[in-house]
Amino acid sequence: MKDTTTLETPVEATQEPIEKKEGVIIFKKPYVFEGTTFMHIDLSGIDELTGEDLLEADRVYSAGGNMSPIPELSMGYAFAIAANVLKQPTQFFDKLPAKEAIIVKNTVITFLNA
Repeated sequence: MKDTTTLETPVEATQEPIEKKEGVIIFKKPYVFEGTTFMHIDLSGIDELTGEDLLEADRVYSAGGNMSPIPELSMGYAFAIAANVLKQPTQFFDKLPAKEAIIVKNTVITFLNA
């Protein structure tokens, strides 16, 4: 059963409190990307991905000049998949604090290996 307890997270006056649920990553500090402030990201939509989405992630990963014998374990591939879920460019993750970046990677890897 999923825990949907409301989280006590500092939010901007215009943001609603978010609920704790699987796939939601709450940032320790606000993260600004292209002028928009994010307090969290929601990767719960990862369950809705299709084979086409994974192929697109492969294309994005390869187009970035990345190579790995096991791309499913790489940060770049995880970011390509997460970017698809969030409808953001992969550059969204470039300045994300390392701790949150690792949480994103682990969330995607857990999904791929489930």
